[in-house]
Amino acid sequence: MENKDIVALSLSELRDKIKEEKAVINKMKINHTVSPVENPMKIREARKLIARLSTELTKKQQAS
Repeated sequence: MENKDIVALSLSELRDKIKEEKAVINKMKINHTVSPVENPMKIREARKLIARLSTELTKKQQAS
């Protein structure tokens, strides 16, 4: 997800997307513990996406 797409999301969409991504990363971590994931960098990318979403959520909340 690109930064311009993240900026275009509303507050409720950002919250929903963060919840969704956290569920995905937890599932990836569990699967990686059981058997190695093909590309472990996907876990890092998901974590960074959550951070970008959270940052944008904070910016929008402070602007309101």
